[in-house]
Amino acid sequence: MKRLCATVLIMEAIVLCLAVPVAVQMNHRAPGSAWLTAGVAAAAAVLFAGVARRILPVTLVGGSLVQAFVIASGSVVPAMYFLGGLFAVLWIIGIWLGYHVEHGAGQQSSKG
Repeated sequence: MKRLCATVLIMEAIVLCLAVPVAVQMNHRAPGSAWLTAGVAAAAAVLFAGVARRILPVTLVGGSLVQAFVIASGSVVPAMYFLGGLFAVLWIIGIWLGYHVEHGAGQQSSKG
């Protein structure tokens, strides 16, 4: 689960940085504020990805907040509603699959 959540957050940080030129050119946002906002969100995503190996609960909470922020950024760049939703689905699937792989593999009953 740790690696999958970290991967989703890293990819999301890349998408956040790629959304800045769109916000500046298409929506006429100030470049400084667009880069600051996306940079802080991308840095938070990378930070939580890095912390995933040692403190997974912090990553799960912080990563979920990043998901909410990316969806909310759709108010500036409408395509982010779709991309944020897509990453949120990947985030939820990653948590669900990771939980089932880690907890389900050791619970197989042996009948004999």
